[in-house]
Amino acid sequence: MPKVVDPDARRREVVDALFRVVVRDGLQRTSLRAVADEAGLNIGSLRHYFASQQELMDFAMQSMLDGLTDRLLRHVEDIGDLSRHPPVERLRLAAGLLAELLPLDERRRAEVTVFLDFNAAARTNPAFRDLSDQAAAGSRRLVRRVLTRLDESGTLRPGRDLEIETERLTALLDGLGLGAVRNPDVLSPQMCTAVLAAHLGDLAGEE
Repeated sequence: MPKVVDPDARRREVVDALFRVVVRDGLQRTSLRAVADEAGLNIGSLRHYFASQQELMDFAMQSMLDGLTDRLLRHVEDIGDLSRHPPVERLRLAAGLLAELLPLDERRRAEVTVFLDFNAAARTNPAFRDLSDQAAAGSRRLVRRVLTRLDESGTLRPGRDLEIETERLTALLDGLGLGAVRNPDVLSPQMCTAVLAAHLGDLAGEE
């Protein structure tokens, strides 16, 4: 009897293999054959699920964005109403939520690495641009939502321009992500979280 293969599970395996190849070799050196070898498949089997590298990349990026969104939504739900927490705890919870965008463990490091390579490719490849723009817009919405909730709970110093602070915090997260991926020995996960916490503390006017 032929082995029954779960198509969704196989696609997830292929995406995981793609991530490993991109993290190890970079997006420009990633081919369908390299991903097939990493996943332990022949190229014909892989093409049964993804007809082209473009289709595979689109699926992988969308899967990553969907997974990140699900994690963030669960995190937001777990936090609940920020105002029921003391101010210091509000900042800690906000930092924990935003830290999902930073390469603090193996999973998030792989996500940020693939995201950085994908964004670099999107600069010259229009096929990647829509998903790149979608990811950038999603990051800003998350940052704005976190800052708005902190502001509404009375945590931020009065008079903050949330539009400017959204861009500042987004740029900080982008910079930490890039720095930690490129120079992990210099910018450790602990330093990333400390910098993020210090920035939020400054916004709140902590001494």
